[in-house]
Amino acid sequence: MGEVIPFARRPKGPKAVSSLCREGHHKWQVDKVKQFDVKQGKLVTVYRCERCGQKKITAH
Repeated sequence: MGEVIPFARRPKGPKAVSSLCREGHHKWQVDKVKQFDVKQGKLVTVYRCERCGQKKITAH
């Protein structure tokens, strides 16, 4: 009879969700706290990932 190989368990909680973010599948949501960038002098839209908290900024 062969050897039994134990499988690694999937992480639960924040680590399980962030695996999607590691692959580039973020869940972007508009963060309305900061709408104007003083350094650029432009209106900006700040997106924050609901799962991992990463920010993405686009200028208008």
